[in-house]
Amino acid sequence: MARAELSEPSTGTGESVPVPVDGHAPPSVLSRLVGSAVEEFATRHWGREPLLRRTGGDFGDLLDLDGVDEMLSRRGLRTPFLRLARDGAVVDSRSFTGGAGVGAEIGDQVRDDQVAALFAEGSTIVLQGLHRIWPAIIGFTTRLTGELGHPAQVNAYITPPSSQGFSAHYDVHDVFVLQLAGRKRWKVHAPVHPAPLRDQPWGEHAGAVARRARDDAPVIDEVLEPGDVLYLPRGWLHSATALGDVSAHLTVGVHVITAFALVEALTALAGSEERLRTSLPLGIDVADPSRLEAHVESVREDLIAALRAVPGDAIARHVRDRTWHGNRPEPLAPVATARFVLGLGDGDSVRRRDGLRFRIGDPADGRIVLELPDRRLSLPASTSTALTALLDGRTWRLGEIPGMDRADQLVLVRRLLREGVLMASTA
Repeated sequence: MARAELSEPSTGTGESVPVPVDGHAPPSVLSRLVGSAVEEFATRHWGREPLLRRTGGDFGDLLDLDGVDEMLSRRGLRTPFLRLARDGAVVDSRSFTGGAGVGAEIGDQVRDDQVAALFAEGSTIVLQGLHRIWPAIIGFTTRLTGELGHPAQVNAYITPPSSQGFSAHYDVHDVFVLQLAGRKRWKVHAPVHPAPLRDQPWGEHAGAVARRARDDAPVIDEVLEPGDVLYLPRGWLHSATALGDVSAHLTVGVHVITAFALVEALTALAGSEERLRTSLPLGIDVADPSRLEAHVESVREDLIAALRAVPGDAIARHVRDRTWHGNRPEPLAPVATARFVLGLGDGDSVRRRDGLRFRIGDPADGRIVLELPDRRLSLPASTSTALTALLDGRTWRLGEIPGMDRADQLVLVRRLLREGVLMASTA
C-alpha cells in the first residue's frame, strides 16, 4: 500500500548543474523526490509499490506555466517535442503545426495560435523530451540519472480545467510525477500485468485495464497539489483529472534496466557457441512438437552450458551500452570550450562533465584505455594517477593535478577537454 510523507522542501538545480567541489557533494536529487529515507525507498517502493509524498515545496525552479508558454510560442518547437491529447486519444499533429516562414524551410513547426485554440477546447498539452531542450530540466535529469543508475526522460503535461488527458493505462517504465501548478486528482490501481517489459504495452491488456479501473477500488485516490510527488512502478494503472484550473505536472519516466536485460545479454553472447549455431535437419517440420522435442532438449543442454561460460565482463559491456547511451552528459559549450583550450594555462580549473559515463581500464602494454559511450581513448599508462583524479568529480587546477609534471598535465587536460570529457570550471 502506498503511503504519504510530509517533509521540508529542498532546493532545486536551476539552469546550472552543481558538481562536487573540494570533496563536498551537491544535494541529492533523488532525496528531493522521495525524502531523506532513500534506502527505505529503494527497498520498499522501487519497482514494488507507489509512494505519494507531499514535500511542502514546489518545482517552479524546473518549469512553470510561463516557461510552458515560452516553449510553445518563442522556441521554434517542432514535433515530436509536442503532442496534444483529447478524450484519451492523440490529436493529429497537422492540426497544430505548419510552415515556419521565410528563412526556416520546415513544415512542422508548432503554431501557437492553433495550440491555444485546441487547449481552450479541452486538449491536453504534452511537452516531450524536456531533458533535451529545457536547461533546468537538463541539469535535473543529468544528476537524477547518475543517482538512479537508470536512463530517464522528462515530459510535461498541461491539462485544461476539469479535463482528463488520458484514460486509465499503465506505463512500461517507472514514473515520478511532480505537480507543478494547479490541482489534479490521481487514481491508481494495482497492475493487471506486473512489471511489463517495453514491448508489452497496456493496449495488449486493454480489457483487463478497463475492468480493473471500473470495478476495483483504487490503491490511491488523491489530489496532488504543487510540490507533491507520486512514484509509480511500471505496470501500475493510473489516470488523472484536472480540478478547477489549469493543471501542470512533470513526468519523469525511468527506463529501468531489468533482469530481462541480463537474459538478452546472455542469449546474445551465447551465440558465440558453435553448437548453438548449427542447422536443424533438412526437411524438418518445425510445427510438429514431437519432431522438435529431441532438438529442443539438446539445444537446452548446450544453452545452459554456454550461459555458464559467458564471462561477467562481457555481460557488463553488453548491458552498459544501453545505459550509457540512454542519456547525454551535461551540455558542453563548443565555442567557449575551444577558447578555453586555446588559453589554457597554470591555475585554470577543470572538472569532469557531469553525467559522463566512463570506465578506466587496467594498464596494459604501456597504455591505459578510457572507455566512453561512443569511443575508447588510448592514453599512456603514466597518465593513470592523473586521469583517475581528473575523473573523480572534483575541481582540479592545472599545476596541482597529481602524478604528472606541469607540462604533461597541460597535454592531458587539453586532450580531455577536446574529447568532451572535461569542462572548464568556475569554482
